[in-house]
Amino acid sequence: MTRTVQHDDANQVNPDSDTVEARALSIVGVDPELGFGGGETQVLGLTLALAAGGHRAELICDPAGRLWEQATAAGVKCHPIRIRNAIDLAAGLKLRAILKRERYDVVHFHTSRAHSMAPFARGFGSTLVVTRRMDYRPNRVFAPYLYNRAVDGVIAISAGVADSLAAAGVDRQRVTVVHSGVDCDRFRPPTSQERVDARTALGISDGDFVVSAVGALEQRKGHLYLIEAIGALAATGNSVKVKCLIAGQGSIRQVLQREIAQVRCTERIRLLGRIDDARELLWASDVFAMPSLKEGLGVAALEAMASALPVVASDVGGLRQVVEHDRLGLVVPTENPSAIAAAIGRLAESPGLRTRMGALARTQVVEHYSMERMAAQTLALYSACVRKKREHGGGVA
Repeated sequence: MTRTVQHDDANQVNPDSDTVEARALSIVGVDPELGFGGGETQVLGLTLALAAGGHRAELICDPAGRLWEQATAAGVKCHPIRIRNAIDLAAGLKLRAILKRERYDVVHFHTSRAHSMAPFARGFGSTLVVTRRMDYRPNRVFAPYLYNRAVDGVIAISAGVADSLAAAGVDRQRVTVVHSGVDCDRFRPPTSQERVDARTALGISDGDFVVSAVGALEQRKGHLYLIEAIGALAATGNSVKVKCLIAGQGSIRQVLQREIAQVRCTERIRLLGRIDDARELLWASDVFAMPSLKEGLGVAALEAMASALPVVASDVGGLRQVVEHDRLGLVVPTENPSAIAAAIGRLAESPGLRTRMGALARTQVVEHYSMERMAAQTLALYSACVRKKREHGGGVA
């Protein structure tokens, strides 16, 4: 039997609801970024989940970007657009032309540059939704207009992100928290042989204790503090041989490389560069570290937890919500190498603690952060917004 989610307000969706009205929708996501980070993982996962549910789900993205590459390979229909900046008039007109031709029910803007295009989409009968992923406060001049007036629904990926929107003047009642999702069938604990194979591929010895990190090599990700922490552990002469593998690319790679040399850990810390799939790195690891200075939620941490790894995470943004301290991992103060080192050392010395935390972390992600749950909650918001527009005579495309 199909049930319809009930809402006191069209923009306040019950976060525990996983059922929506049966009407199939025509939906397009807008993400013009060239790289493929956690946000793009969510965009592609959501699009595929919507398509699997019988909805028309397409993307508007940059044909030179990795999202276009991966989405088309997965069978998603993509429409080309390049957005140079927030005032790209040509891109706005191109977007209008696509929307006029394709006539979608819902247009979902996923990144900051995409958000700036939302005003161009008004007047086509479509419901407009935006997702905010970062926990820093948006522009107080632009944010109230965009989120309060230019769109029909606002998604925040964590309570911390919702709070940052409210602090910038966005009506909190217009914001629905929908957590990021993880493919829990793909990100899972490895078999014994899969773990051996993953460690062999990375040149990891049997006695090595591996700490991994995945994220852009940018200041906000806090890798410098993780490197300092590994250096401090190495200097203690601890019997556990800790190695650290950092995957990602970005503007401070050379800075990090110099820091690795300075703490004399060139044999212990490796920068792996960009990897297309973090699963085997996680399978080879004992602990995952996310020492971010800012973080909306932390998809990489969720993937690690789904793989049954305990996480050492900074006390910021959505991370403090995701990684329950002393149960699913260890939460440490930001910019604090000593605290990171102490947390890693504690986990290195206690295999039982790691196993217990990892198992609980896996259960938490499967129950609360699956890709299916994220897609269902997003679809509930779409349906509520479309229904409200229809009831007020706006119609849909």
